[in-house]
Amino acid sequence: MPAPSVLFLGGTGIISSACTARALEQGWEVFVLGRGLSKTRPAPEGCRLLTGDLDDPASFAAAVGDREFDVVADFRAFGPGDVQGRLDLLRGRMGQYVFISSASAYQTPPARQPVLESTPLRNPFWAYSRGKIAAEGLLMGLYRDEGLPVTIVRPSHTYDHTSPPFDGGWTVVDRMRRGAEVVVHGDGTSLWTLTHHTDFARAFVGLLGHPAAIGEAFHITSDEWLSWNQVYEAVAQAAGVEPRLVHVTSDAIAEADPDWGAGLLGDKSHSMVFDNGKVKALVPGWTASVPFHRGASEIVDWFDADPARRQVDATIDATMSRLVEQCRRG
Repeated sequence: MPAPSVLFLGGTGIISSACTARALEQGWEVFVLGRGLSKTRPAPEGCRLLTGDLDDPASFAAAVGDREFDVVADFRAFGPGDVQGRLDLLRGRMGQYVFISSASAYQTPPARQPVLESTPLRNPFWAYSRGKIAAEGLLMGLYRDEGLPVTIVRPSHTYDHTSPPFDGGWTVVDRMRRGAEVVVHGDGTSLWTLTHHTDFARAFVGLLGHPAAIGEAFHITSDEWLSWNQVYEAVAQAAGVEPRLVHVTSDAIAEADPDWGAGLLGDKSHSMVFDNGKVKALVPGWTASVPFHRGASEIVDWFDADPARRQVDATIDATMSRLVEQCRRG
């Protein structure tokens, strides 16, 4: 019997790179479509690479050819227009379409915790989230009306060794090591969920080709909940320093940097903890196993291994200094 096939639309990102590796381990024939190879996270050996541009329908069609797939996992669709483009080409040629949405699509702020898959979808603060919500609406309408074999997966904050969990990335760690203050939104006590990409991948691949996943939505997250103060402290400990935290309201951050603020007001400034019972019921034995203190050490070790990786975002650095100075002045 031939191995089942999965096409990853985007397979070298933080989340998808772990998913492609896991699918290969589980015996899938893995195709990865992208515009080129990633130097940071190259596709694992054993993948079949298809070179094409998802934003160019002709290039996309040429890359896929006349192939059919048991599963298409779409990490690169951000709104209904993107989704419709995939369906125009692949409908009838796939046994399951897995749309990677976002946990930021859930009601913001959530009325109840922990968040369930049945929590309403509404985010008036962040256009990114509204695009995902609209795409979900299109897909679930097609499932109800036409039986489109769709599964929706909503990651929350998922990271790997290359991705410090802060706006500005390594800039925050650099400031810590310089002895400079770092800005934490709010009072730092809101709870957050950080999920290692390998933990996500083990659950995600368990949903591929699963008949009970059709027509359903799932989030996949860790069961470890940390305050933002604890997140900063864990990274500081891995970096060998004592952090100097300065707490600034999310509104003040948004006024200083609208892009940074949009992600806070639309996502990170609100406590988000999740009940993972639904995905655990379909993927028996799965649980997230990588605690964030271990992930933080992986991040610092990776950046420390090569000075070229330790890039500072001058804009975020200056914005943090300005916000810190404003706090000092009261």
